Amino acid sequence: MKFTLSWLHEHLDTDATAPQVVEAMTMAGLEVEHVDDPAAKLAAFTVARIVEAVQHPNADRLRVCQVDTVDGRKEIVCGAPNARTGLTTIYAPIGAYVPGLGVTLVEKPVRGVVSNGMLCSASELEAASESDGIMELPDSLAVGTPAAVALGLEAVIDFEVTPNRPDWLGVVGIARDLAAAGLGTLKDVSIAPVPGAFPNPIEIKLPAPEACPAFAGRLIRGVKNGPSPAWLAQRLTSIGLRSINTLVDITNLITYDRARPLHVYDAAKLTGGFIEARMGREGEEVPALDGKTYAVTPEICVIADGSGAIGLGGVMGGESTGCSEATTDVFVESAWFDPILTAQTGRTTGINSDAQYRFARTVDPQSLVPGLELATKLILELCGGEASEVTYAGEAPAPPTALTFDRAYVKQLSGLNIGNARIDEILTKLGFKVEGDQVTPPSWRRDVEGKADLVEEVARIQGYDALPATPLPEIARPAGGVLTVRQGRVRVARRAMAARGYAETITWSFLAQATAKLFGGGDPKLVVTNPIASDLDCMRPSILPNLIEAAGRNARRGFPDAALFEIGPLYRGDEPEDQVTVLAALVAPHPPRRWDGAKSDPLFDLKGDLMAILEEIGAPNLQLVQGSTSDWWHPGRSARLQLGPKTVVAEFGELHPRVLKALDVDGPLLALELNLDALPEGKKKSGKSRPALDASALMPLSRDFAFVVGADVPAGDLVRPILAADKALISEARVFDVYSGPGVPEGSKSVAVEVLVQPREKTLTEPEIEALSARIVAAAEKTVGAKLRS
Repeated sequence: MKFTLSWLHEHLDTDATAPQVVEAMTMAGLEVEHVDDPAAKLAAFTVARIVEAVQHPNADRLRVCQVDTVDGRKEIVCGAPNARTGLTTIYAPIGAYVPGLGVTLVEKPVRGVVSNGMLCSASELEAASESDGIMELPDSLAVGTPAAVALGLEAVIDFEVTPNRPDWLGVVGIARDLAAAGLGTLKDVSIAPVPGAFPNPIEIKLPAPEACPAFAGRLIRGVKNGPSPAWLAQRLTSIGLRSINTLVDITNLITYDRARPLHVYDAAKLTGGFIEARMGREGEEVPALDGKTYAVTPEICVIADGSGAIGLGGVMGGESTGCSEATTDVFVESAWFDPILTAQTGRTTGINSDAQYRFARTVDPQSLVPGLELATKLILELCGGEASEVTYAGEAPAPPTALTFDRAYVKQLSGLNIGNARIDEILTKLGFKVEGDQVTPPSWRRDVEGKADLVEEVARIQGYDALPATPLPEIARPAGGVLTVRQGRVRVARRAMAARGYAETITWSFLAQATAKLFGGGDPKLVVTNPIASDLDCMRPSILPNLIEAAGRNARRGFPDAALFEIGPLYRGDEPEDQVTVLAALVAPHPPRRWDGAKSDPLFDLKGDLMAILEEIGAPNLQLVQGSTSDWWHPGRSARLQLGPKTVVAEFGELHPRVLKALDVDGPLLALELNLDALPEGKKKSGKSRPALDASALMPLSRDFAFVVGADVPAGDLVRPILAADKALISEARVFDVYSGPGVPEGSKSVAVEVLVQPREKTLTEPEIEALSARIVAAAEKTVGAKLRS
């Protein structure tokens, strides 16, 4: 919906500028999309007057003009054929951007004479599509007058109309809301009836009241149709409408001015002495005003006369009864069409006319006669003629009923603390009838159905910026949730992986059977009978192949350093229990080269990520086992975590080069695969919790131990018994050195462990520390046969 400020001033007494109108509209809930303000675009251009124009000494088609401008007298070289002494035109100074040329003016000589500006044509200002010379303006315009004022250009405001506010499809509806918002005073928009000089000779019939329940019309004879006056044509063209002729332009004006679509028929082309709104008949066609012919069905409302269907009701008129400059008698239609039926007709025919757009959103049913009277008034003023009496057939939908409204509900629902008088003032200015606790919506506000709608009206007019910023009350977190343990772990794991820098992927649950065989799958039972693609014919036994191929695609596109993860199902068989939920992650460690050659082993970073995820999801302590991983892992560069002797929870490490070669992806690639279904739910935590490390006021202390263990003993197997030696005092144990060589027996290694001790109740004495150390050594020796290195 578009309108101009001058059009708004027809209904709103205000001095507000375009930015102020836009601000008020926004705060009142109208969604402004764009403002085309010529005054801003042409701010540098002003009216000037040529006081002398002489032949250019070095060019036959150029003239050197002395021009009075807002900047004083300037010498300007001009090539327009109509540049002459005394001409009033438009001047552009040096530095101005000329929109029609797409250039910024600079001071430079033209055939040896410096031009200190430019005299402009209409096309150069984009005020016309083409022009033969510079603009010729009335001499009454003062030098320095802004170009936009001289040319009668004004701001055009374009905004989006929400489906529930069809009254905003008329300028008067916008003016009413702005007046209620305090931007000005709404002018009297009532329409005085035009007395009829004779009975209307055209009968109106309504055999389909479900489609058209009300229809008003009158005949105006003796009119003189032709091109519209300048003000009317300019008003329509300013919002993008094409001026057709005076009769048609009047109906278009009222459509946008009052949100009241009308239609005019050449009465001489109507047959049978009647006009009716009925449902269509099979085989009927309507040659419409857009030059197309539309087939009619029994679900479409048509306007008909004695010859048959002559228009699509509420959508578009027919070509056979259109008005032209030869029209002398005109029949004016003002009807109300069912919104749903009109919308369906628009979808069926593909027509989205101004009339269809409004009727589909519900036109004010009480506007039939006022709209007809306004059209009559304008036709008589601009085209002359004599009007008949008004014929009104049918019955318009009933107006909205009164609502019981307690003003305290405004405070309760919106938080606005405003008085009852202000509430009533807002509703009254919006057209509501307020009588005690009864509020009746106006006929054009059929969207208001309850007291919450009334509160919304008060709130938006008072201003959404006036709503109090009050935080919501805190609500105690419920003790439990609806998520299962596995679902909760999936949610936590997904967030934790993203926090550690991994990008989540979602890939197919199937892949090529040959690829599935590389990862222990490819069972014929898991082959898809009707795959979506020939290379996606088998349910996946692992998520890793999809992540590997994704990393390969990234590398081929110039992004080799990828970190991806996915949480989803894999399939070990064709039974329901064979579907397993797995977290798989992959790292392509290809960091940029460094000048100092520094490198880190990303395998330990991957292990750290896995351990962090297990801690986040509350997994129990797991046993780390090196070797004996699946065939697609690199031997010696991979390991697994298991729960007990049989349950494998996770595998991680470097992927085998053989697998990467088969998938045509460059390595190295590191990955992990964590079976979330293999983790037990865990015991419920008791009410008591172990104090945090920093909860103690006592200083921690550390002791280093060097143990000699077998070369095949994992360091993790040594750390676990150390931690268990005294769970109350030992808070952490970490390996900081591994050595094998002189001083260590063959087949053994030395593992150095730092043990962090955190006293809780009192400072430990030396004997207590020695006793704790003895327990640590004993636990290590008992579990893995470790001996304290001397």
